[in-house]
Amino acid sequence: MKTRFLRTTLAASVASLMLAAPSQASQQTVDEISRFTLNYQINDNQANGHGIDCRALGADWASCNSVTLTLTNPGAAVNARDWAIYFSSIRPVLQVNDPRFTVTRLTGDLHRLAPTAAFQGFSANSRTAIPLVLEYWQVANSDIMPRWYVTAGGAEPKIISNTDTEDVAQFMAEITPANLKRAPDDNNIAMTPTTRFVKNRDVTLLPASALRGQIMPTPLQVKVHPNDVVLDKGLKADLTALPVASQQAVRARMALLGLPEQPGGYPLTTRIDHTAFSGTLAVNGAYRLTIGERGAEVVGYDHSGVFYGVQSMLSLLPVKGEKRIARLTAEDAPRFLYRGMHMDVGRNFHSKAAVLRLLDEMAAYKLNTFQFHLSDDEGWRLEIPGLPELTEIGSKRCHDLAETRCLLPQLGSGPFSNNNGSGYFSRADYIEIVKYAQARQITVIPEIDMPAHARAAVVSMEARYQRLQQAGKPEAADEYRLLDPTDTSNTTSVQYYDRRSYLNPCMPSSLRFVDKVIGEIAAMHREAGQPLTTWHFGGDEAKNIRLGPGYQDLNAPADPTKGAIDLSKEDLPWSKSKACQALVKAGGATAFDHLSSYFAVEVSKKVKAHGIDRMQAWQDGLKDAKDARAFATPRVGVNFWDTLYWGGAQSAGEWAAKGYEITLSNPDYLYFDKPYEVSAREPGYYWATRFSDEAKIFSFAPDNLPQNAETSVDRDGNAFTARGDLPWPGAHGISGQAWSETIRTDSDLEYRIYPRLMVLAERAWHRAGWELPYQPGREYQGGKTTFVDRAALAADWQRFANLMGQREIARLDRQGVAYRLPVPGARIVNGRLEANVALPGLTIQYSQDGVTWQNYQAEAKPNVEKGVWVRTLSPDGKRSSRSEQVSL
Repeated sequence: MKTRFLRTTLAASVASLMLAAPSQASQQTVDEISRFTLNYQINDNQANGHGIDCRALGADWASCNSVTLTLTNPGAAVNARDWAIYFSSIRPVLQVNDPRFTVTRLTGDLHRLAPTAAFQGFSANSRTAIPLVLEYWQVANSDIMPRWYVTAGGAEPKIISNTDTEDVAQFMAEITPANLKRAPDDNNIAMTPTTRFVKNRDVTLLPASALRGQIMPTPLQVKVHPNDVVLDKGLKADLTALPVASQQAVRARMALLGLPEQPGGYPLTTRIDHTAFSGTLAVNGAYRLTIGERGAEVVGYDHSGVFYGVQSMLSLLPVKGEKRIARLTAEDAPRFLYRGMHMDVGRNFHSKAAVLRLLDEMAAYKLNTFQFHLSDDEGWRLEIPGLPELTEIGSKRCHDLAETRCLLPQLGSGPFSNNNGSGYFSRADYIEIVKYAQARQITVIPEIDMPAHARAAVVSMEARYQRLQQAGKPEAADEYRLLDPTDTSNTTSVQYYDRRSYLNPCMPSSLRFVDKVIGEIAAMHREAGQPLTTWHFGGDEAKNIRLGPGYQDLNAPADPTKGAIDLSKEDLPWSKSKACQALVKAGGATAFDHLSSYFAVEVSKKVKAHGIDRMQAWQDGLKDAKDARAFATPRVGVNFWDTLYWGGAQSAGEWAAKGYEITLSNPDYLYFDKPYEVSAREPGYYWATRFSDEAKIFSFAPDNLPQNAETSVDRDGNAFTARGDLPWPGAHGISGQAWSETIRTDSDLEYRIYPRLMVLAERAWHRAGWELPYQPGREYQGGKTTFVDRAALAADWQRFANLMGQREIARLDRQGVAYRLPVPGARIVNGRLEANVALPGLTIQYSQDGVTWQNYQAEAKPNVEKGVWVRTLSPDGKRSSRSEQVSL
């Protein structure tokens, strides 16, 4: 009996090893296909109007695009059929027009291309074209994700070589001008050197004298006096009015700007005096700055006021040449108490160094709130003591179909965990970041997104559940479980995940999980010396997108503008969860689609129990609560993210009327992951706008939202009308957002944030004279009404653009920030090159061979006899914008 048992066990072990070990043939197949060349070509972004029945394919709003995927085999024939190619596509594949292949979407954006029985192999030295139809449209290179990879049997996956790059142009064909339009009514103007030249004519180079004494962001009141102060002997700084850590932060900024602290240097004194301020100046952050012949003084209303006053003085320093600043007096106070920047490290991780650089630049421009988006479907990024699976599994992405070791690959991260698809901050890292922020007068608001966008947490806690169940600890296993095993709801999240994208709001274990996470993060903040004052609940997009207005039922009368799907198979999130059915039946929540707001109220009780008096969320997560008084915390804030052209100017007033503190986070102006300009080569999602450049953000009127209809256009480049009928008490704050779905590296993150951060700071701190007061009922019509003083706006932008180009961009060089340099505008007239740039003061270069570059001089207008390339050079000469060719 014992021998028989051993033989059976041995046979099972051998079989297990045979299944686990890849065959030589499988690995050979993977190796061979990984050497293929893959090419991706977008054929038609308006396929519904050109013979493809997008409605019948179930495309949202009956919108789809056609693509040709070409695989080129450079070697011997590959006849195996056990292979699969995995790839990320943010546009779901709806149809494969080749019977030899099938494409299956697994979860999120992860798709699998596999052969069918009709597949006869890849012939030697052959090209195989596979026609695909995808949902929506693809008008930017960044819509295409890198790192397509091959698997076969149990073989080690391999990335197809030419897709293993951050430059997707290496494997995709150039998007044609016709395909830059996503729909027939898309009237956006694509940026070419010629169209950019016309746009850039709105700004010209100002003399340095016109910028003398200019502080960024603009002070409330400033008087510039004759004569300058020379700081060549350094600065003798008395910073004792500041905490020690803030003193060190100021000295670090001084050193960065080349201003040494010297005993015999120009004297600077600081002090706090509440009584010196009254009226609009009697607020946190207010200061008075006097720069005189014999010394400078900063008087602050509080610590932050002193800190900002010193930053204003340092902002006057030239980066090159003699350290000379204007004599002046300034009285200043912030426009908004909340001046924020949001960073998403959930979709893709970003390093601690990038976070610290961001905090440095926020401090320099007087931004005071850092919203740290630490979790999402694609990753959990913070160590939580007692819940190791959150980082052991939830912070990593790799090819593990069972998701017992990691999350599945998403967003072009590929099969391995050696890129920014994976990563997390240790507890010590987070405490260091909070301390760093505190020294720079910045409050950190941690955001743990729930109940939707929670897949990383759900999968991690399922792994914890399995571990403890196997250990014979069922009660411990259930303690923090986030998924109801009875829930069979068929639901699709906004980014195409199934029900595991949503933690269950009806289970006590979900609240225990939230309570545990809040408690641990609050402890980190206490240790860092910055007690947690706001908890960000997340709350956004807890819905099934298949139940949206862009779809109709298969059996309904045909609407050619909507995708036809079987709506009987679609469920609201949690609607088949027995726990939620019982809760709704008992009256705990009035309906399944109100569960997100119900959960927000319950979480607010935990937040309050931890001594935190303010909760914040994305507005839609609270939409079914009666008003702000429904929550346990005395204060409730919302990130307001309605687009203005889809009614945001009106709905902002509705949210304010319910007692919420409104932080404007409008995606059509303040999402920095959106493209700077209309160009296939400019990265970013564009569902809210096709472009948000510095000039557009500068024109944003945050306290008169309807006004923006006169100064910008909608997503399709068309004029729109806006009005607000309700009273508007004014925003609590304003925030820039950097969502990282298409941002995979630190350098790309900084490309998106900078220099837009400077413009955000200007609008957050300073109310411009061209901003009109809000009037209920006044309607602004783009292209028709003329309430806004466009000349005043243009003059103000010219001043600010010159400040950026002539002075501030060079400071980013000092900090090592990988900011975006604007591509020049250019044209050839009578054989001579004319060029300009959006931020005057930056150096333009040209080349007639694409290799040798010369500095462009506007007064010279060089002769060119053929096409010429242009680019912009950084002030330190180390970096350049992308180059573009100007044709004769």
